[in-house]
Amino acid sequence: MPSALPDGEPVPSDGSLPDHALAQLGERPFGFYLHVPYCASRCGYCDFNTYTATELHSSGAVASQETYAANLVAEVRLARRVLGEADLPVRTVFLGGGTPTLLPARDLVAMLAAVREEFGLAPDAEVTTEANPESVTPAYLAELREGGFNRISFGMQSARPHVLKVLDRHHTPGRPEACVAEARAAGFEHVNLDLIYGTPGESDEDWRASLAAAIGAGPDHVSAYSLIVEEGTRLAGRIKRGELPRVDDDVHADRYLIAEQALAAAGYTWYEVSNWATTEAGRCKHNELYWTGGDWWGAGPGAHSHVGGVRWWNAKHPAAYARSLAAGHTPAQGRELLTPEDRRVERILLELRLSAGCPLDLLTAAGLRAAEQALADGLLDPVPYAEGRAALTLRGRLLADAVVRDVVD
Repeated sequence: MPSALPDGEPVPSDGSLPDHALAQLGERPFGFYLHVPYCASRCGYCDFNTYTATELHSSGAVASQETYAANLVAEVRLARRVLGEADLPVRTVFLGGGTPTLLPARDLVAMLAAVREEFGLAPDAEVTTEANPESVTPAYLAELREGGFNRISFGMQSARPHVLKVLDRHHTPGRPEACVAEARAAGFEHVNLDLIYGTPGESDEDWRASLAAAIGAGPDHVSAYSLIVEEGTRLAGRIKRGELPRVDDDVHADRYLIAEQALAAAGYTWYEVSNWATTEAGRCKHNELYWTGGDWWGAGPGAHSHVGGVRWWNAKHPAAYARSLAAGHTPAQGRELLTPEDRRVERILLELRLSAGCPLDLLTAAGLRAAEQALADGLLDPVPYAEGRAALTLRGRLLADAVVRDVVD
């Protein structure tokens, strides 16, 4: 989760939600995001709410990895009390971080078991955990699969050692590909590899090699993200001091085109600007829940939630998070009530990045004029447009942020 939290109005100490939010429960898919904030070391580009053991040393046992699963389970139980008796079978569960697999597999299974016990899982529920390649073994993966996990996402980032070094990634090249095979052997139905392009010092050939390695491993899903240099990170400091070169937007665009070409040739189809899958079943349903306006409870330090037009976020630090739960209070630090206009804008921002696009009837008159111009410029696909949806072309994907900015007026 992002390291900076927005301002917002206070949250009742018991975490209760307005009646209008509770009245809408069950109208949209419901999922859980479970945040595990621990990392073995901090990657130079990372701006997420994560902590190493050294950074948490002064917090004592209250923020320790050993007690973390119990805290997470306590928040799941709190979610059940807040949401009442509504029938809410959980469609998706996603464990992210940080590195969830730094915890024992039994802890991750216990978190999932709490969700199952309190809410129940839909028959076709997708249950995902993120993992670093060096943090799992075949036995660990088998324990996760037996405990109910059916999807796993490995942080590969690159196949080139010098690129991994710039990113401060410490896994051995080739290990992510081996992890895919181990996950398949353990019975995981769906496997994702995350890649990053545009790292300083990466060449087109480096990027092609990373794509070839990822495709060759045989996951049914690949995510490829443009490296964003966040202010305050170690990587940003190195670039500012001239130790590493800046990478311009044209390079990012070229790398995206290389990714699309390689992945499409290998049978992957894009369904969101940064995500490709070999089948519809291989798509990340949890992310689709976010992108299409579903409800979710985010448990863990800094996690965000959304239910019925109410968005809230937890205290960032694991110690503050744990102390709130121990006192019987919600760990939520602030919240906002989304207006109909807020929700309209968010739908456009998110749905326009999907291959299905967003309905044209979400747009204002000014937004429709901008969409007509984008259509004329070859940024929107004329076929879905004729059917009432704005969907990006390949060129439009390269300029997605600009298209969204223009039509959201």
